[in-house]
Amino acid sequence: MKFTKDDIIAGLKTIYDPEIPVNIWDMGLIYDIDINTDSVVIKMTFTSPTCPMMEELLEQVRSVAQSIAGDVPVRVDLVWDPPWDLSRMSDAARIELDLTNMGW
Repeated sequence: MKFTKDDIIAGLKTIYDPEIPVNIWDMGLIYDIDINTDSVVIKMTFTSPTCPMMEELLEQVRSVAQSIAGDVPVRVDLVWDPPWDLSRMSDAARIELDLTNMGW
């Protein structure tokens, strides 16, 4: 394979929810990236099941990962367990959103 998990993560860091000025990786929306010889499976969630950008963001994740994976098929699984919460955000995201005084 000519790509790594870090390559996929770098690609995912270019995807932003239009309502939040933080990329989906730092938001903690990506729960897992499983790379094996015949596929890439990304498990992701959203902050809310009513996110109006859900379908578009799922497709962006698949498309960006597919552009990195080349001929290796990419699947994005939407998961709700465990539920997303603020503790999943990176320190950089908390700073960007001014959430640093919340005791995380």
